[in-house]
Amino acid sequence: MKKLSEKEIVDGCVADNRQHQEMLYRNYASDMYKVCLMYANDKADASDILQDSFIKIFKNIHKFRFQGSLRGWIRRTVVHTAINAYNKKQRDTKLVVPMAVSGDVDASIDSIVGELEANDIIKLVNSLPQKAKEVLKLYAIEGYKHKEIAKLLGITEGTSKSQFSRAKKMLQISINSLNG
Repeated sequence: MKKLSEKEIVDGCVADNRQHQEMLYRNYASDMYKVCLMYANDKADASDILQDSFIKIFKNIHKFRFQGSLRGWIRRTVVHTAINAYNKKQRDTKLVVPMAVSGDVDASIDSIVGELEANDIIKLVNSLPQKAKEVLKLYAIEGYKHKEIAKLLGITEGTSKSQFSRAKKMLQISINSLNG
């Protein structure tokens, strides 16, 4: 099949054409899966969020009016789906994100976050410097070891550990200032 424009793909999706839906999925699923990983506790949850997101995307594609980028519209749908899944999981279970032992620091995120809402936590994490944020998400959310993170990000294991420690300290300061 020839390469289609975004407009042609969207029009095909609106017409419930399975080939066009598959094209849309193939064009965006990989990038959107990475977004899902930022909000999910593990790869299985990220896959579920991605699937739920594309169900919503196909159900609501007729609402897309090309007033912004298709990628942006899809990403917003994925992020909202991920946040909703995160919030639902928070209602169902208590948030426990293991924190690495760094000297005398041995605390779970629960002892730091207090009564903050999930959206507030996500905003705080996303406000961290890029490397600290990446390491924090990969270690605390995805469960990677510092050695694996170092390989993934092209940094040393020591840098991974120090970025994680930096992220924790910055989060604790931000949360303490919010909790007053």
